[in-house]
Amino acid sequence: MTKPPLTLYLAAPRGFCAGVDRAIKIVEMALEKWGAPVYVRHEIVHNKFVVDGLRDKGAVFVEELSDCPDDRPVIFSAHGVPKSVPNAAAARNMVFVDATCPLVSKVHIEAQRHADAGLQMIMIGHAGHPETVGTMGQLPEGDVLLVETPQDVAKVAVRDASKLAYVTQTTLSVDDTAEIVAALQSRFPAIIGPHKEDICYATTNRQEAVKAMAPKCDAMLVVGAPNSSNSKRLVEVGTRAGCSYSQLVQRAADIDWRSLEGISSIGITAGASAPEVLINEVIDAFGARYNVTRELVETAQENVEFKVPRVLRQPA
Repeated sequence: MTKPPLTLYLAAPRGFCAGVDRAIKIVEMALEKWGAPVYVRHEIVHNKFVVDGLRDKGAVFVEELSDCPDDRPVIFSAHGVPKSVPNAAAARNMVFVDATCPLVSKVHIEAQRHADAGLQMIMIGHAGHPETVGTMGQLPEGDVLLVETPQDVAKVAVRDASKLAYVTQTTLSVDDTAEIVAALQSRFPAIIGPHKEDICYATTNRQEAVKAMAPKCDAMLVVGAPNSSNSKRLVEVGTRAGCSYSQLVQRAADIDWRSLEGISSIGITAGASAPEVLINEVIDAFGARYNVTRELVETAQENVEFKVPRVLRQPA
């Protein structure tokens, strides 16, 4: 039986970013240095396949520091943690390694700097997301106000409208964030923003590639986890950019083939914590059903690399 033709557009950049790459490397190097088990507070990155792979090597994933013994190393996830967490680890004389993405750490430093200058902080982010929790936890409780939508800006109660600054979660939709920033600037003209936007290069680049790819596609799949903020944003960006069928899949087994009947083109991308092996699995699944012509939609090239902490580069 002849396979129907299909143009497969592949977004570039896609998948792993430098912060995710570094975080996974930190867990692997910690296991090499100290042996198993090494404890990890929260999923190191939001991807079940990656987490399961590290668990098989001896990583133990826990939600709280209180779930860790004193005598084993603990790693903090790429999303960052409130200041209280390393303080508690130090108080227990634990060996700990911070795998917070350097671009998230930059936002933490920014928030502290503004607070030291007497400014009240407003954070644009998603309530309950580990990165938002970590950033808000850099300052005393109540010192950071959270807004998720332009509507929230109208309701937020500040101490002094002339002494405000804002930071953002690094994995948000560039367009949504721009709307919220505009609402903040309209209501609080004196508000101070970051020197350079907080949304990280990888989030921005992946969204730009989707914007370029979506209008060409009958359907689009984003390989990523349902709890991955940047992956969910890619689905929204795809829908907005003209591809009405944009869906999130964790891997090939999740593809809803019935919904894709009759398509002649598909776009594929992946969130920043999705490994290439899962992207290839999805591509191969289409190859098994269609006569695929592959086209790359490249909007940027990435060559960023972050060093792992010094403690892991020193011999045990």
